[in-house]
Amino acid sequence: MPAPGSMMHLLRLTSPSLPVGAFSYSRGLESAVQHGWVKDEESARAWILGVLEHSFAAFDGAILLRMMTALAAGDVGAFRRLDAWLASGRESRELQLEDRRMGAALLQLLIDLDVTRAKDCSNDQLGYTAAFALAADHWALPVGEALRGLMWSMVESQVAAAIRLVPLGQTAGQRILIAADAVLERAATHAENLPDDAVGNAAIGMAMASAWHETQYSRLFRS
Repeated sequence: MPAPGSMMHLLRLTSPSLPVGAFSYSRGLESAVQHGWVKDEESARAWILGVLEHSFAAFDGAILLRMMTALAAGDVGAFRRLDAWLASGRESRELQLEDRRMGAALLQLLIDLDVTRAKDCSNDQLGYTAAFALAADHWALPVGEALRGLMWSMVESQVAAAIRLVPLGQTAGQRILIAADAVLERAATHAENLPDDAVGNAAIGMAMASAWHETQYSRLFRS
């Protein structure tokens, strides 16, 4: 079994094979394709990496860091308040359901793997980022690596969705993932330096696309 802090734990948590249902969701990307906002490799790259840098990093990323600090200090109350903060920033019903369903799936997996703090939160409706923080804390992952892992899993999931939706070829998807490297590092550094009053979500286009997706006639994804 990998030792605490091992990169193997991070790779496992960010793997597309993690059984949390991430493949079912597009985070509004399906609607963005439907409306012609995303139509090729260039626009897919701009959408995915733009959401990463200007929304996900500044909200989920920044709060993940604070969650791990709270867990390290044994402050479960602060951890739960941070999860509530994230929940309040989900702009559509679909995004709320996606977060809670993936969070519940990961929490149940952690409980099945005998993660003590996950068992302590078994009655909580945690979002995915909170469940990821519990896992990262349990396996003693360095905070910076956990942050980058969470952001990478978001990008990889979005690229996989774009390959099916636009559609893109596999090579185009790899080019987006390669381009993500520098953006992800810049976004992580930004998240690590955000003061509390600058943490928040500002992705109006994604919020609109996600809300419209709720009534979209033909859909491949649940959000």
